Amino acid sequence: MSTIAKALFQMSSWPMRTPVPYSGFHLVFGGAGILAAIFLAWKLSRGRHLHVLSACGLILAVSEIYKQGFLYYIVNGEQYDWWYFPFQLCSIPMYLCLLLPFIGPRMSSRPAKAVYTFLQDFALLGGVMALAEPSGLMHPYLVLTLHGFIWHFILIFIGLYCAFTGKGGRSLSDFGDTLPLLCGCAAVATLINVASHPYGNADMFYISPYYPNGQVVFHEIALTIGTVPGNILYLLSVALGGFLFHVMLRHIPRQS
Repeated sequence: MSTIAKALFQMSSWPMRTPVPYSGFHLVFGGAGILAAIFLAWKLSRGRHLHVLSACGLILAVSEIYKQGFLYYIVNGEQYDWWYFPFQLCSIPMYLCLLLPFIGPRMSSRPAKAVYTFLQDFALLGGVMALAEPSGLMHPYLVLTLHGFIWHFILIFIGLYCAFTGKGGRSLSDFGDTLPLLCGCAAVATLINVASHPYGNADMFYISPYYPNGQVVFHEIALTIGTVPGNILYLLSVALGGFLFHVMLRHIPRQS
């Protein structure tokens, strides 16, 4: 079975020259994908399709399963690399969208509204920031590079779809309701980082307690003030980024 799986993944292991940030590939493909995400979010929000977000979750899940298999069989020589465990900030929308069929009937409730607002603010934040600094999306394999870009196009779509349809909240209290979810996810990320440490270098949410934050700017901050204080500052910055997107989204038109 392992031999068959490896052979299947080898069929799509097309090599490519690893793109660089702000190259023609990044700017053209990234720009086209962002515009497509904006257009589709606006277009589909007009019909209020009930299963759009659930479909996004399913697409993300299937693509993540493929990515994990590709990494295991092709990139890492049938060894699991905990660095790629799917529980980053940009992974959370996949799980939440898959859960929506179970909470959708209670959309008017406060917890459900918090989920949609989290998707609105933090999916958009994750998508925009990853595409603005895309070094983590660039790989020497075409399928992995496409996966990284398309994943974040979908995040932008999810965030804007929630904003255009009015599923995501606009008030300050609506944003405040997302913070327990953010903190809960950060706590789970820390648990994964600690529990997996003997087996690899997991860095979920980029807040591993074992080494400085790997993100641009925050790496230098962590080297200066320490890893744990740097992680706290990073999480506060993520919350601030979500808040800024929340404020900006309050001013975009919603479909009636």
